[in-house]
Amino acid sequence: MLPDTAALLRRGVVLQHDNATPHSANLTQQWLQRYGWEILPHPAHSPDLAPSDFHLFGPLKRHLGGMAFETEDDLISELRNWFDNLDVDFFRVCINLLLTRWQKCIDLHGDYVEK
Repeated sequence: MLPDTAALLRRGVVLQHDNATPHSANLTQQWLQRYGWEILPHPAHSPDLAPSDFHLFGPLKRHLGGMAFETEDDLISELRNWFDNLDVDFFRVCINLLLTRWQKCIDLHGDYVEK
């Protein structure tokens, strides 16, 4: 039996996202409140605290480097394959790096964290 999606969405999710318009839109905020997600504050212009920027895009760029795709579907298929084959440690490392970067940001009173 498949798990109840709504129940899964309520299981202690902590979300970090920036203040981009789609993230701060009323509809988005209502959805997040509906499921009770905790939102970590994100200082403006801080890609150093965005896991996609400091941990995801580099390895993805290296993986895709030199590849050519005939169609958009070919690209999507390769992306799905890459994500499906990521080891759980990839995400564990990312979360640990995020904790370290947040502490540096706190120690620097919100200033930019390079590494």
